[in-house]
Amino acid sequence: MPWTPTKRYKTILEINNAIIKEHTSEGLFRTISTEIRDIFHYDRCSINLYDPETDSLSYFATAEGIKPEGITCESRPLSRGAIANLVLQSKKPVIIKDLSQHLDLTTADTLLKEGLRATMAFPLLMRNEYLGSFHLAWKEMPAHMDELAAFCGQLSVQITIAVKNMLTYHEQEKKSEKLERQKDYVLERIGKLYGDFFFESSVMRKLMNSVNLIARHDASVLITGETGTGKDHIAQYIHYLSSRKSQLFVKVNCAALAPTLIESELFGHARGSFTGAGSKRTGRFEMADGGTVFLDEIGELPLALQAKLLQVLENKTFERVGESKPTSVDFRIVSATNQDLRTNIREGRFRKDLYYRLSTMHIHIPPLRDRVGDIPLLVRRFTGKFAGRMQRPEARYTPSAIEALCRYPWPGNVRELQNLVERIIILRCGHTIAEKDLHHLLHSFDPDVAAEAENPQMEGDAFPTREENEKRHIEGALRRCGGVVGGKRGAARLLGIARTTLQYRMKKLGL
Repeated sequence: MPWTPTKRYKTILEINNAIIKEHTSEGLFRTISTEIRDIFHYDRCSINLYDPETDSLSYFATAEGIKPEGITCESRPLSRGAIANLVLQSKKPVIIKDLSQHLDLTTADTLLKEGLRATMAFPLLMRNEYLGSFHLAWKEMPAHMDELAAFCGQLSVQITIAVKNMLTYHEQEKKSEKLERQKDYVLERIGKLYGDFFFESSVMRKLMNSVNLIARHDASVLITGETGTGKDHIAQYIHYLSSRKSQLFVKVNCAALAPTLIESELFGHARGSFTGAGSKRTGRFEMADGGTVFLDEIGELPLALQAKLLQVLENKTFERVGESKPTSVDFRIVSATNQDLRTNIREGRFRKDLYYRLSTMHIHIPPLRDRVGDIPLLVRRFTGKFAGRMQRPEARYTPSAIEALCRYPWPGNVRELQNLVERIIILRCGHTIAEKDLHHLLHSFDPDVAAEAENPQMEGDAFPTREENEKRHIEGALRRCGGVVGGKRGAARLLGIARTTLQYRMKKLGL
């Protein structure tokens, strides 16, 4: 095969352009062996990799052509690859035109049994690093073998680069997989520490560092944040990290208690103190003696009870309804609200002195839209959680779907995201979720709301505010549920938020 230097260079360039497109070892080797066969005939082609730590050989990929008996794809000692060993020792090409003249080589006998009589092998060297060798074999010695050897010597340089790149890629891939496993392990440890409160954003890491410090002291804590951000969870975490963890964590939802019974619920009552009080009742504060009282939705507490609560916090004593004997208690107070208590103070709906008593330490949990870096992690965790609980296959998400989730404003925050993922596992388990599927699932209760969210109406230069969009969002849910707010078929359940939270939002939005 008489070639000019220009033709040789052009051919090698064409082969190089073909092999750089491959991303797997098998695909790379197939391309190399196919491109070579289009140029000249061979009966066997292979690439050996050398491992200096074990002094062994292995195939880069399955060999092409005749497969001699005794030569397997499994890793084998270098001593069983006599020709490869010669290449390694000399770091130069080995050209054997007649294998029958080299019966002292164990590999020669194996090749001869398959009718292969000539072979050549080339070292794969890069910066003095020996990667392995490139081998060709024939039943009959090819014409112009010396010229062919010169061409293959040049070609082996390109093969070396391609093999090195592929090995580096696989090494990086293994490192990435290891890092992912390590990350999953760390997240699992975090999950055990924080329960379902998963995060990886810098804003949440900073917040949780502060929570860890606050939890170890006995000061009162006020937790603020929008509905669904995890205030209840943080309150429990503070308790279980504190010195009071062996005692009770007693939760009081101030918005859920009937105004006429709040005092009895908090402080208890004596038998016969009012109609229906047939026995003595222990109040929530007394139950929490030695532990923690969590006053959720503290902004809903009536003004009259705020004054009594302030007195209890200052003196750590109270009187049961119908009794005049003071009862001493030892508790830590943690409270939470999604309201702006400073605004409530200005409007005369919350006592300033109580606010300062409750907020010795203040923790504000940011809404999900302000920590979008946590959304992909939360989606993965919730998907695994609900799929495992329901014993159903996990859903998968396209990159555009994850991006859409990160763009969504999440008025219900983490609770709404969790509700959505649960709905996905129920309705679309095992499916790949695309962006269009998410839009339907997020707005499935009302097609009109979905259309409005997709194409908001513009009036002049005006654009709907978040409150306006939230109002339409809630209105659609109420229409879908026939005006029912709570219960299994209520709008609160459909939206994935608490009934009392929905009532508060309706009141605030004028619904």
